[in-house]
Amino acid sequence: MKIALACDHAGFALKRTIGEYLKESGYEVADFGTDSNVSCDYPDYACKAAEAVARGDCERGILVCYTGVGVSIAANKVRGIRCALCGDATSARLTRAHNDANMLALGAGIVGGALALDIVKTFLETPFSGEEKHCRRVAKITAIEERGGPKGAKQ
Repeated sequence: MKIALACDHAGFALKRTIGEYLKESGYEVADFGTDSNVSCDYPDYACKAAEAVARGDCERGILVCYTGVGVSIAANKVRGIRCALCGDATSARLTRAHNDANMLALGAGIVGGALALDIVKTFLETPFSGEEKHCRRVAKITAIEERGGPKGAKQ
């Protein structure tokens, strides 16, 4: 499985830890930066990784910033992305099983390295359940995305 990996300056150290773990675990990694802890803008990197997942170049993606919020918001603007911000393994398991999330966002200032790796492992090893109710709900999310937003939204 090929994993898109990206971060901003605040997530650089954790991204490096995750990247090493992924490679040691046999995953192929596509690193979309950043490559240092010099201040940068998270949307630039999160969107490159999200676009790779949306195109199918990578099967899943992992994003890191200080809280995980910014990268998750940016990634979710890319059509076809369902990025979940997770701070625990249970959320990672359920977002895969129920929401078929294809990207994971982590907060380097929120979770430590050991917990982050547990979340990553759970996210990558959990399949989508395929249950009818979850398929129906994911399809409704996709339909909203294809319409460009909720019914009645100002464009």
